[in-house]
Amino acid sequence: MLGVTGETDLRVLLSAMRPRLNPGRYVFTTVDGAIPPGVGPVVTVAEEEEGLALVLPQQEADAAGLAYEYVAGWITLRVHSALEAVGLTAAVARELADAGLSCNVVAGFHHDHLFVPYARAAEAVAVLEGLTRRSA
Repeated sequence: MLGVTGETDLRVLLSAMRPRLNPGRYVFTTVDGAIPPGVGPVVTVAEEEEGLALVLPQQEADAAGLAYEYVAGWITLRVHSALEAVGLTAAVARELADAGLSCNVVAGFHHDHLFVPYARAAEAVAVLEGLTRRSA
């Protein structure tokens, strides 16, 4: 069962985002073959030529000896956004960019997930909460 149809109205999406910072540190890495034992990625992307990209907890990457450069905080936007919704990613990315924050967005079926610099993750949530208040 897939659930209720997601929201498409940008104003509703922005005013109902309810950003939540998930606990932990997450890293982006890549593997050539199978996912190593003991590694439970939260995101996988099959890249055309480079292999399988993984986003996973930093401690799992360290334990598996996987290389990474970027350590992120993981923010979930708890509004159920429709995959065909227009403007949410752009509005969120623009707001974070204006605050000098990089943002890597992953769309799930029900929610959007943002990976931001770990050291500034709480600040990113505050920025998004400000956008939510202004959009209400």
